[in-house]
Amino acid sequence: MLILATGLSLVESNEWWVRIWDFPRAQILALLIIAAGLVLWRDRAWGKWLAVGCALAGGWQLYRIMPYTPLGSKEIAFADRQDKGDGCFSALSLNVLESNRDYARTAKLIDRERPDILLLLETDRRWEAALAPQLGRYPHVVAQPQDNTYGLIFASRLPMREGRVEMIAEADVPSVSAVLTARRPFRVIGLHPRPPSPGQDTEARDAEIAVAARRAARDKRPVLAFGDFNDVAWSRTSQLFKRIGGYLDPRIGRGTFATFPAWAPLLGWPLDHMFVTPEFEVRSLRVLENVGSDHLPVSAILCLAAGATGNDRPEPVSAEDRRDVDEIMDEYRSERRAE
Repeated sequence: MLILATGLSLVESNEWWVRIWDFPRAQILALLIIAAGLVLWRDRAWGKWLAVGCALAGGWQLYRIMPYTPLGSKEIAFADRQDKGDGCFSALSLNVLESNRDYARTAKLIDRERPDILLLLETDRRWEAALAPQLGRYPHVVAQPQDNTYGLIFASRLPMREGRVEMIAEADVPSVSAVLTARRPFRVIGLHPRPPSPGQDTEARDAEIAVAARRAARDKRPVLAFGDFNDVAWSRTSQLFKRIGGYLDPRIGRGTFATFPAWAPLLGWPLDHMFVTPEFEVRSLRVLENVGSDHLPVSAILCLAAGATGNDRPEPVSAEDRRDVDEIMDEYRSERRAE
């Protein structure tokens, strides 16, 4: 079963029962190691062949997740100083879990962290009302409360223009886009597409991520993209998003920074992301404590550098990448026409 799940993860398909195997790669790797040991211990003829299969499958799983371990090569050099200075700001992203009614813990988190940029996902009108004192401290708020677990609230202390809610791929799944200023203007994109689940394939999710990547590539300003992508960092779609948008990932070479499920982060997945273009320095990136949601909050201190940052250059975009994005959009349009 573990070898079969690994094989399915190689298939380029939008079917939910294929794409879900992108998520538990670390868990499957651990189970493959255990399985290989057990079949060798049983010392049967077929056990050796199963152990070889486990080794091959485990090697593939390790290859996919290794960049998100200390074995990977860092592509963003963290700045030494942790304090905020000129051109620096803090950002906090949290999927609050709409059904979570423990508003006080999230309010306390916001009061303590005092982020300059705040993105809250799965927010309905009750969440908006409960956090009114915290949101009232922000001069700029863009909110789209909804009862379908896809509402959002975006708030900024930084000067803002062009702040708006957009429906990129689905009419009831909003995203946010804004131009803020810290030393110089930069764009912020906040995303929360639908996840793969029984009866819900990934055409719309992949299309939303692809459109956001294309927009970042066309924008001449620095870009910060963050939120709950409902996709793991090492998936084909997330890696395509990185290349097309010209992003870097501060987690590479440091760890997975898993955020879901909140009750077991050591066994979880990195679903909540902060991607930046090379003009940014990263002073810190943290996964914070559980505040009652099924996701953990992500906090960062980012700076728009005055000069060279020492970051790696983004991976080049290949002709195959561009074809992949076109295929994603074609599949999405075909799915919408079929509906």
